[in-house]
Amino acid sequence: MAQRPSVKGVGDVVALIDGLGKITGRAQVIWFLVFGGLFLDAYSNAALSAGLGPMTTQMELTSTQVSILTATAPALAIIFNPVGGWLATRIGRVPPLLIAKVFAIAGALLAAFAGDFTVVWLGRVLVGVAYGIDFAVAMALLAEYTPAKLGGRLNLWQAVWYVATTSNLVLALVFFNLDVGADIWRWSVGSAAVVAAVLLLGQWLMLRESPTWLASKGRLDEAVVNLDRIYGIEAVAGKPDEATRAATEAPAIGFRQAGLLFKGEYLPRTVLSSVISLGQSMQYFAVGWYLPLISLTIFGESFEKATIGSMVFNAFGIAGGLLSAYFGRRLGLRLSSAAGFAGVFVALLAMGLTFEKVPTAVAFLLPVLFILCHSAGPGANGKSIAALSYSSDVRALGTGVTGMVGSFGSVVGLYVFPQIKDSLGLADTFLVLSVVPLLGLITCLAIKWDPTKAASPDEAAGQDRTAVATRSGAPESAESVTAR
Repeated sequence: MAQRPSVKGVGDVVALIDGLGKITGRAQVIWFLVFGGLFLDAYSNAALSAGLGPMTTQMELTSTQVSILTATAPALAIIFNPVGGWLATRIGRVPPLLIAKVFAIAGALLAAFAGDFTVVWLGRVLVGVAYGIDFAVAMALLAEYTPAKLGGRLNLWQAVWYVATTSNLVLALVFFNLDVGADIWRWSVGSAAVVAAVLLLGQWLMLRESPTWLASKGRLDEAVVNLDRIYGIEAVAGKPDEATRAATEAPAIGFRQAGLLFKGEYLPRTVLSSVISLGQSMQYFAVGWYLPLISLTIFGESFEKATIGSMVFNAFGIAGGLLSAYFGRRLGLRLSSAAGFAGVFVALLAMGLTFEKVPTAVAFLLPVLFILCHSAGPGANGKSIAALSYSSDVRALGTGVTGMVGSFGSVVGLYVFPQIKDSLGLADTFLVLSVVPLLGLITCLAIKWDPTKAASPDEAAGQDRTAVATRSGAPESAESVTAR
């Protein structure tokens, strides 16, 4: 009978997970359940987007009120992205995900049954809390659940985003054909509560705490149990190595330690991931989120035509999201982001210079180019690169801070876009926005870090702690060296 491997710290857990050739069985179910939270985040945003026109008409909303409603969720996410990261660092990865679903259910129901602007806004506040917490924690947990050789799978969140958006648009068409009238937005927004409830039940029953996080806290017995429950990996808890002892004796990572992300080797990683996240969110939420309105301009003043047009655009987003894993693996996350920003820059320039001056076919192809380049490059990588750039002790905080920066971009895109559009018109707005992908492209070319081309952050961090412990006088043994 083969001897069970001994787990002495994070490095051993990472090595065992990375040794897997694929994710199967319960691990596969768990992996997609975590992805389900990202589906919900996108679905909740799309629910408001799809019903924005009827809601505006029914409630007689001003352009300022529309901007406030659309920007509220990402504005709250600015605060709750790092809060989610802090919670995930302190109490684990799974509890914040469950808390987020409760907020999502409450927010969707409150907005769906609202009688005025204020109540709808309060519902969006709760959705923003859920969005902020869930996205920061889910990406960190997925990174820890996934073997290194399959790290590109994290980019599939972008395809999931567009699948969720398309699903809500399909549902909106169903409600439209059921003749629900101006209340169509209530059905669209309220359906997010059903999705959140299903996910809450599934995650509560199936999710298990990250073995990597447990090991980082010195809870090796629990880490071993969850390795077996999730992956069927049978291991035994050993004596904690020097790196694990050093980590557990160090102060817990929290908001006060956020400065670590902007020092030493983490500084370029944080800058790169933040710029990619900021740029992709600004360009998507300024243009991609408003595809129904753009579709109205291209295809005519018909809800059905605009919705179908948006679905077609999103189909290319799904294709780009699926391709992002391939490009991320072949080019690396940095260069694939640079290529995507370059394509978006060209698309926005062309849209601005030719809008309403070219045949419908050309006007249709330019947003397609935008969506493809966005989703295959920076759209997917904005979240993935942060989740893969930090060691487990700061990973959730890093994804939270990066998510906060991305949410700021969402707010700017959602709030500023209607204002610029009203002042300059749609064509000139596209030209102004082209500056965003240009700056993203320059940053990606200037900073050379790419987690897919470097050693594991957990491995490097473990070696650093071991070296510090050794220099302080602790004897180094074979047990104190972690191998990936």
